Amino acid sequence: MDPIGLYLHIPFCDGKCAYCNFFSRRPRKDDAELNEYTEHLLDSIEAWCKRIDRPVDTVYFGGGTPSLLGHERLIHILDSVYQSFDISENAEITVEVNPSSTNELDFKLMKQAGFNRLSIGLQSANENELKLLGRRHTVDDARRTVESAQNAGFDNISLDVMLAIPEQTIDSLDATLDFCSSCYVQHISAYILKIEEGTRFGAMKDQLPLFNDDEQAGFYEHTVEKLSSLGYRQYEISNFSVKGRESRHNLHYWHDDEYLGLGPSAHSFIDGKRFYYDSDFQRFYDGFVCKESDGGDSDEYIMLALRLTEGLNYEKYRERFGRPVSERMIACAKRLQQQGLCHVTDTAISLSVKGFLVSNAVIAYLLENT
Repeated sequence: MDPIGLYLHIPFCDGKCAYCNFFSRRPRKDDAELNEYTEHLLDSIEAWCKRIDRPVDTVYFGGGTPSLLGHERLIHILDSVYQSFDISENAEITVEVNPSSTNELDFKLMKQAGFNRLSIGLQSANENELKLLGRRHTVDDARRTVESAQNAGFDNISLDVMLAIPEQTIDSLDATLDFCSSCYVQHISAYILKIEEGTRFGAMKDQLPLFNDDEQAGFYEHTVEKLSSLGYRQYEISNFSVKGRESRHNLHYWHDDEYLGLGPSAHSFIDGKRFYYDSDFQRFYDGFVCKESDGGDSDEYIMLALRLTEGLNYEKYRERFGRPVSERMIACAKRLQQQGLCHVTDTAISLSVKGFLVSNAVIAYLLENT
């Protein structure tokens, strides 16, 4: 049986960043709420392991800010995962960490317990940009977090970076990317800032000095070129790594593999069905799951494959769906190639860096011609 990924949502933060629209809330000052959530998550793990007889080769603690739970709760949850599911010997076990919430973490104990990958929310190595984003850590906090983790034996660390922050410059972006490289991390995720409804930035977007599409494209193209010069290979629209350190968990999503998500707002794709938990604590505690739709069709597969630099491989598509990629779509991709948006070979269709910038439009056009 093909292995699945397991996502565990930890919906707590010590405060909402100005750009964030993920489901989370600030916990009460005592430990009661964190303990209550941990127990319900453990109950959910126990319930689902009885329904799913599949090996698990990636586990991802996301949020929110999972590091707010502290190492004891995180280890307790991971122990339960190991006891409940068939965890592959070389499984990738990731936890997201905020540099402002590492006081309760013992990285050595976490490494011994089985965690082997960290995703650290840096966003910027410029203090003014951090303040504008509503981050609660300093650049020194981030460096200390990375160094503490490395001293504990972590050799698979990712840093999140944000592009096109208001008042960001190419020089300040370069300083951030150089900071990442100087930390000797293995992976960098670089996202263009999006202004989402329901966020502080969303409420004040008319007052923010936002960059236009062309300016955002400039930041993105510069990032791709800069990270390549620093030894990081782009493998997805927003993700870069040294060889062999791609996010295996996220590759489950982009390969349209199946995965289980537990926690409020978490989504799953199991046995060809997509379902999710509402963004509501009590409904998660009550075990209420929302059915969404069938998943894994060819359009979905194509859309996800084209997020990757490897693109849509013709042979893999044929193996999965029993038919070739349509000649009509290949012909359309060749027309896009003339505009510098696609690469078309005898084995695959992939998007160029320019194509990634307008990926939604490019993919929609190709899907219309399948």
